[in-house]
Amino acid sequence: MSSQNINPDFDWQRIARLVFASRAMDDIEEQELVPHKKVLYQFSARGHELAQILLGSLLTHPHDGVGAYYRSRPLLLSLGLDFEDALAAPMGTSGGYSNGRDIGVVCNLPSKGGATVLPMAGDVGSQYTPTAGWAQALEYRRTVLKEKKYEGAIGVVLGGEGSAATNGFWSSFTIATTLQLPVLFYIEDNGYAISVPADKQTPGGNIARNLASFANLHILEGDGSDPAEAAARIKQAVDHVRARKGTALLRLTLPRLSGHSGQDTQAYKPVEFIEQEKANDPLKKLHDYLVPGLFSDNEWENLEKSTYDEVREAVEAALNRPGPESDTARRYVFAEMRPDGSPDLQIMGGLAAEGHQFPQPGQVPEPEHTRINMLTAIRRTLEAEMALNPKMLIFGEDVGPKGGVHAATMGLQEKFGEERVFDTSLSEEGIIGRAVGMAIAGLLPVPEIQFRKYADPATEQLDNCGTIRWRTNNHFAAPMVVRMPGGFAKCGDPWHSECNEVMWAHGIGWQVAFPSNAEDAAGLLRAALRNNNPTIFFEHRHLLDAVWARRPYPGDRFVIPFGKAKITQPGEELTVATWGAMVERCELAAKAVGLGAEIIDLRTISPWDKAAVLASVKKTRRCLIVHEDNITAGFGAEIAAVVAKEAFFHLEAPVERLATPDLPIPYNVPLMDEVIPSVEKIADKMVEMVEA
Repeated sequence: MSSQNINPDFDWQRIARLVFASRAMDDIEEQELVPHKKVLYQFSARGHELAQILLGSLLTHPHDGVGAYYRSRPLLLSLGLDFEDALAAPMGTSGGYSNGRDIGVVCNLPSKGGATVLPMAGDVGSQYTPTAGWAQALEYRRTVLKEKKYEGAIGVVLGGEGSAATNGFWSSFTIATTLQLPVLFYIEDNGYAISVPADKQTPGGNIARNLASFANLHILEGDGSDPAEAAARIKQAVDHVRARKGTALLRLTLPRLSGHSGQDTQAYKPVEFIEQEKANDPLKKLHDYLVPGLFSDNEWENLEKSTYDEVREAVEAALNRPGPESDTARRYVFAEMRPDGSPDLQIMGGLAAEGHQFPQPGQVPEPEHTRINMLTAIRRTLEAEMALNPKMLIFGEDVGPKGGVHAATMGLQEKFGEERVFDTSLSEEGIIGRAVGMAIAGLLPVPEIQFRKYADPATEQLDNCGTIRWRTNNHFAAPMVVRMPGGFAKCGDPWHSECNEVMWAHGIGWQVAFPSNAEDAAGLLRAALRNNNPTIFFEHRHLLDAVWARRPYPGDRFVIPFGKAKITQPGEELTVATWGAMVERCELAAKAVGLGAEIIDLRTISPWDKAAVLASVKKTRRCLIVHEDNITAGFGAEIAAVVAKEAFFHLEAPVERLATPDLPIPYNVPLMDEVIPSVEKIADKMVEMVEA
């Protein structure tokens, strides 16, 4: 081919070198490192590397963001990933993008002058909604905050054709096309999702054809193994999105010249299909495209050999790296401080990484004269923090003009605008996934999940969000505040009345707040909104307007540190550890029977105030834990285990728990009252323990 016919928009010398490098890495891993157990999980990119490297070479904007997946190493190489780091990660040696914490192909890459690769997850399809959130953050920073440096930046997300069946894929498409966000969806279609052929993943086996009628979506297709065609289609797709012409989908067909992973024999593929894949090897086609137009045969061979030698040298260096120090495994679950007292900040994500400063807080309330309900305290705190922080956004189902199904956001859209307080489509996966992308892009997302039970579809994104800091060895974090109402109210039912707060206490990397009154709600919410960790802020439905929970508003400076319980009633006879709606009931029970019960409102259960509970138990020598969540493996079991171990010789009676039986909450009010701990049941248990 004549050099005049070679696409001039690409540095083909660099592209050829990186294709050689990617192929050499896969070959050495498959043939040497996996058999010798130096690499335990291997996902080859053979057949995919050319198109990924072409794409990556165009992602030069410092605020481009990429959501990728486990077969995306060639893309990272094109974005500046060091060869040695690329090889060390699958070996689990020190350094790299996780310091041995994550599977080597589950990558992340803070910007090296070009695109940021958002922290990947091992879940198929989980990359989509965070990328949509990143793109929405780009638009917000460009159009609302007027930050010119975001002009032209885009989001790009990669996935195989199998991922086009996932919730994340469809949710992100709805977000991106509805809002006309600058997102490029790149589907690598090799015809198989592990062993399942494409026509069993999507009708007809072509997701692009099926999306032809999707509004606000520009679709391109092509042969990803053909250098000329792939280069042209990729350039068209990137230019379309970068010019703010809307969302684009690029589907390229290409071969997967390997098994799904190093253990996959591909016995499910017909022999003729495998032979056709070999014939479509993009490396062979790249040779035919560039030789003799850009390279002579000798130059091509020399580049291949020199690149292989470079990779081989990087392999040896990676093998010689030490393993991570064992004590580092416990670090970076939450934000940490350095020995000198300064924050050990993540590289990207959240307000702290960008140097955002909040006003000086106060831990002493400055109460007004009028008592307000918890709902009003939450709304006033959101309003005050929104006024202080232009990077704070509130969103979810019905939070806009309606003001939320519980009215916690009433009037906020009117005051702060639709760009900052907005309704979303009905997808909890999309609500939380987009919040992850926004947080990584430097905003403070405050998503609302209408009821605790409704968070179930978002569990994957919630779990992954909590572990981002740990998985990336403090490269990234995604601080956010997820407001989540739940618990019983005027009646119960299995769908709106669930608590299950223990699930989030078990969620690695999440703080969990569970206020019992208006003053604490304001202080804890403000603390969460200024924190460098993600927080579940649980709003008990009964307490939102309960008379007992009303308190004077404590002022716009008031903050309650997480992990600091409150003794709501001192006593000498019995320690009662509780939280949420059970605090009132415990107080009423103690009063009804005239016992000197010391009632401790934990206020947060992750972290929880062990010191306060243990100090009280050592004084009273008895401990009762009361909570609304189911008793088996509820958070009370954790408290009981700690008390039994650390205050054992101070106890004069067994630690007791009173909680809801292992049942859903019934709708019928008498049935509901039968299962949730009542004042009478708590009182009886108190008397039983003191008189035992």
